[in-house]
Amino acid sequence: MLFSVIIPLYNRPQEIKELLETLTVQTWKLFEVLVIEDGSVNDAEEIVKSFDGKLDIRYFKKQNEGQGFTRNFGFERAKGDYFVIFDSDCLIPENYFETVNNFLNNNWLDAYGGPDDSHPSFTDVQKAISYSMTSPFTTGGIRGNKKGIGQFHPRSFNMGVSRKVWEKLGGFIITRSAEDLEYSIRIHSAGFKIGLIPDAKVYHKRRTNFRLFFKQIHFFGRARINLYTFYPKELKWVHFFPAVFTLGLIFTLLSNIFGGWLAEVCDSLLAIWILLIFFHAWWKNQSVKVAFLSVIAAFTQLIAYGLGFMQDFWKRIVLKQS
Repeated sequence: MLFSVIIPLYNRPQEIKELLETLTVQTWKLFEVLVIEDGSVNDAEEIVKSFDGKLDIRYFKKQNEGQGFTRNFGFERAKGDYFVIFDSDCLIPENYFETVNNFLNNNWLDAYGGPDDSHPSFTDVQKAISYSMTSPFTTGGIRGNKKGIGQFHPRSFNMGVSRKVWEKLGGFIITRSAEDLEYSIRIHSAGFKIGLIPDAKVYHKRRTNFRLFFKQIHFFGRARINLYTFYPKELKWVHFFPAVFTLGLIFTLLSNIFGGWLAEVCDSLLAIWILLIFFHAWWKNQSVKVAFLSVIAAFTQLIAYGLGFMQDFWKRIVLKQS
């Protein structure tokens, strides 16, 4: 099977270099790579061209439209039987395409997603963020997990779509703000078989500091409400958890001003949650520093998502503003 790897790129030349280097050592060689520069000021043309001869690679430049429509640009020019989407901040294990090819030959999926993990080369902050996004003690535990709430929805940092899906449904109809979830739901609704390939993991760097992580996750919270405007039934109880956590944290701070038994209960529950994250992250990463940073990452993730979720819930659902 020939895979077409679609990578949208926006002002991240160093990231694409590291990603392409991991593609040069793949054990399955039947794939092409399409790098699409989405209106970048700091482009990666020279870096991508340095991989000529090492990869079957093509490089394109276009005006800025966002990652969804940039992936469509790649779909239209891809030659493969199966389109694979990566974010530019991913590193790909050397057996990735061999794993996917073997799985699809035995258990065909019209579209798939895979999990993400942290790489030993990541900074301690990146490892902490990766932990938080995949932890059972935060909403991240449902990502890349077939036991999550409802139908499994591939995410665009690690997502595959067959040519048959593209020919019938086209690509992304929104370019940002939960565009991958909308596409996944539409694929499933059209009757295609969609699922998780558990061993097709990638190493996802995400953001390099907590400020950028907060900004990204705040946008994710808003994106969930944007998805609701397309598919109201896809808003599940679990998506309210970060907002409830954020409100609960505010209530805990206020209760401590006045004291009393309620403050003690809130403080105890919060302390238990912090300890669970700390020791679980310590066990997973074998690092006290990463465990401490994981607590910060968990607070950052839930508060940022909760605030973004509540902001657009109030604006778009309660006030019905566009």
